Amino acid sequence: MAQVEATTQREITAGPDDVFDALADYKDVRPTLLPEHFSEYEVREGGDGEGTLVHWKLQATSKRIRDCLLEVTEPTEGELVEKDRNSTMLTTWRVTPGSAEGTARVTVTTTWSGATGIGGFFERTFAPKGLARIYDEVLARLARHMEQSAK
Repeated sequence: MAQVEATTQREITAGPDDVFDALADYKDVRPTLLPEHFSEYEVREGGDGEGTLVHWKLQATSKRIRDCLLEVTEPTEGELVEKDRNSTMLTTWRVTPGSAEGTARVTVTTTWSGATGIGGFFERTFAPKGLARIYDEVLARLARHMEQSAK
């Protein structure tokens, strides 16, 4: 099995701590950031960063739906890691200072063990771009949320 990786990032006009706090709020904020690709969202334990257990279904394509049960950890400052109990999928959210004062850079990286053979070739070729588009939408919604929160 080959490792597959999808990465995207965005600079957001808000302080890194505020952006991290919003991302770590799985109870109230995170559900509002998710586009139509996510369904059946449910916080099963916790709800604020480390120790959260959250469930959702991710529909990456019309035929591909992942049933995700994610354990959330905070291994380092400014980092949230979502480890799927149902697969090898691991999503890391890193929030660092942006290029200007009062901004934050959010980088989302998802990795998983891909299929082998011809199916694996197509997965490695197309899945990262599709998943990056989905997380681009999450980051755009996060940016809008932060702008509205600042008002």
